[in-house]
Amino acid sequence: MKKVSILVPESSVMQAVADPQYLFVTVNQFLAAAGKDPLFDVELVGVKKEIKLNNGMFSVHTDRQLKDITETDLIFIPALFGDMPAAIAKNEAAVPWIVEQYNKGAEVASLCVGAFLLAATGLLNGKKCSTHWGFQDEFREMYPDVEVVEGNIVTEEKRLYSSGGANSYWNLLLHLVEKYTNRETAILASKYFAIDIDRDSQAGFAMFKGQKDHADKEILKAQEYIEKNIHEKMSTDDLAKITATGRRTFERRFKQATNNSVLEYTQRIKIEAAKKQFETSRKNINEVMYDVGYTDTKAFRDLFKKLTGLTPIEYRNKYNKMAVH
Repeated sequence: MKKVSILVPESSVMQAVADPQYLFVTVNQFLAAAGKDPLFDVELVGVKKEIKLNNGMFSVHTDRQLKDITETDLIFIPALFGDMPAAIAKNEAAVPWIVEQYNKGAEVASLCVGAFLLAATGLLNGKKCSTHWGFQDEFREMYPDVEVVEGNIVTEEKRLYSSGGANSYWNLLLHLVEKYTNRETAILASKYFAIDIDRDSQAGFAMFKGQKDHADKEILKAQEYIEKNIHEKMSTDDLAKITATGRRTFERRFKQATNNSVLEYTQRIKIEAAKKQFETSRKNINEVMYDVGYTDTKAFRDLFKKLTGLTPIEYRNKYNKMAVH
């Protein structure tokens, strides 16, 4: 039987504690109904017997304390809530136990921004990781030795698993159910919980706001120009002239300030503007394409799908109530 330890951190999201427990207990019930033995021994574990969440609104009583657990097979680190550095500080006592269990052979899976606590162990250094799209910049800043994989719902490397944002952690849970049981059981679970089992990207949900939390005034000036002139074609040379800096210096500073190349940033700003038009207007694909400075339909479609995971038509039909289906 596989021992599943669901960590209950301080400042964790209650649903991200309850959902993996609910799923794996339910899978045991599926197996029993099929005449098979239960496969998972599921426990809520923590530093203390009682852990209060949501400023004391809820309390979780753990099945066992970390000091009493010498061995487990799979550890879940739920999403954290609030200020990430503060949440990490509250849970420092759990870090050595996670590392110890991993070194003994356990697999470790973080759900959404639980990736911050997983990264705090150092186990992710030099490895790939997924987290909520809205926290990627903060994650990079806090953990520069970890490679954030943008858009991924599930990332797996050397017994370490991580998931994209919010409810997309269900796809990681189903991935692990399939790994430990079989495809048939995972499909049954996906239907029972009404989860799209093969969704592999959170790109369609991401909103690019532009990284402006920096002090480089010339780069901020270039960013503002890009946002105000999305209908224009603009080159790196044009933007460098606006900031009165040489091209190579401008490119280096832009990348350092925004974590994007000039081209990547410009593309993302234009596609974000296109997304908003598809969501709120009746404009056709070509009209929106021209509004954001593109004239090549194929190039626009390919870039849109690369950044959102959907074609322009699919995106419009998904998010625009006025769209004709």
